[in-house]
Amino acid sequence: MSIRIVLVDDQPLFRRGLRMVIDSQPDLEVVGEAGDGEQAVALVAETRPDVVLMDIRMPVLDGIGATARILDAEGAGAPRVLVLTTFDLDEGAARAIRSGASGFVLKDADPEFLLAAIRTVHAGSAVIAPGATRELFEHFGSGSARAVETEEYRALTERERGVFHLVARGLSNSEIAGREYLSEATVKTHISRILAKLALRDRVQVVVYAYEHGLVR
Repeated sequence: MSIRIVLVDDQPLFRRGLRMVIDSQPDLEVVGEAGDGEQAVALVAETRPDVVLMDIRMPVLDGIGATARILDAEGAGAPRVLVLTTFDLDEGAARAIRSGASGFVLKDADPEFLLAAIRTVHAGSAVIAPGATRELFEHFGSGSARAVETEEYRALTERERGVFHLVARGLSNSEIAGREYLSEATVKTHISRILAKLALRDRVQVVVYAYEHGLVR
């Protein structure tokens, strides 16, 4: 089955270019376009896409508000939201990730990178524009030297905490498996349990959580 995609941007020409790139792929399908956040919320409810490519700055309702409303309304069945931004480190992109987006890519990214990003977030992982990962997630830190261990974090097992910290540092499943002497399937199981216990959506939310609570440096 194709990955169903909704495009949200207030520039028709930009949407048309995205659509041409995406529709050239046999496993990807654009099921709708919206020119502002309000339209996006209604369109997602109607079409039930797998992934939403979301611009930040739009009239009526911006991409941050639209992302929060879509994820809140759709609950467990919500699509993955991939934010489109013009700058490497964008305050809007950071706020969208805090609202639940699965990452961001630059509008001038190579088409192959964008296509790979769509497939990656659909598979449940996060995508961050190259070179911006550390700067983006340090944006979430309070600057406090003291870690804050929440009740949910303390509920993690010792093994789960180890995996949590490696995810927060940006390691892949295969890298974590090598560090912890585990199979990749076991790593995936640990990550699923971590997400459930911390009530997080995906890996990018693990990193945000870790930085916000001073659990990584």
